[in-house]
Amino acid sequence: MKRIGVFVLAMMLCACSNAQVARYKLKVVKDYPHDMAAYTQGLFFHEGKLYETTGQYGTSSIRTIDLSSGKPILNKKLNAKYFAEGSVVLGNTLYILTWTNKVAFLYDAATLEYRKTVGYPREGWGLTTDGKQLIASDGSANLYFMDKDLKVLRKQTVTLNGRPLKNLNELEWIGGKVWANVYLTDMIAIIDPRSGKVEGTVDCAGLLPDELWTSATDVLNGIALDAAGRIYLTGKNWPKLYQIELVKLN
Repeated sequence: MKRIGVFVLAMMLCACSNAQVARYKLKVVKDYPHDMAAYTQGLFFHEGKLYETTGQYGTSSIRTIDLSSGKPILNKKLNAKYFAEGSVVLGNTLYILTWTNKVAFLYDAATLEYRKTVGYPREGWGLTTDGKQLIASDGSANLYFMDKDLKVLRKQTVTLNGRPLKNLNELEWIGGKVWANVYLTDMIAIIDPRSGKVEGTVDCAGLLPDELWTSATDVLNGIALDAAGRIYLTGKNWPKLYQIELVKLN
């Protein structure tokens, strides 16, 4: 997974060389423990709490996390037949997508008390919000802007140097832009939500040091912004969560 990600990233950045796409690398500010058993799908802060959804059939969960220790404060497992995906809070409702089950779950954001299950017609991948609407990905080059009832208001195709950028995964709303992990790569795309154009790419290669990789380590996935404007990244079955800053390359 790691080698494929670096190769695909290099190809994408070469394609951008003559376009007005900002390029960034990472500076690690601080690292925190992260549960290596957590197959991270959704990651976000809400009212000072760090929330995480984890995937895989039989181990999917929604949890709130103590940042300093990486340990769950509240942890609710989903039924083994569901594969949890992206998650976010809008209003006082926590939304959780599922991968191929064609349903989404709604919880009370403060207590993680289950509210209801609703139909969802696409694969669920990433989920975020601009504070007014929900924004979702489905592994394609599309972003779906939805109301609180998960009704699609508009669909936006994401392009990098004029070409559709597929495999959009975990999402985060940062500074009026959508940040998206690109599945199977070490790249994060910074997307203009109005045009769908990728305005910046973040090279995350090497974020997790080689010595911390194991046979269980999977791809980069998980972007979170706290109330102070600090950005955090992690990956599936990673032992670390990183607070990062961007360093512009061009």
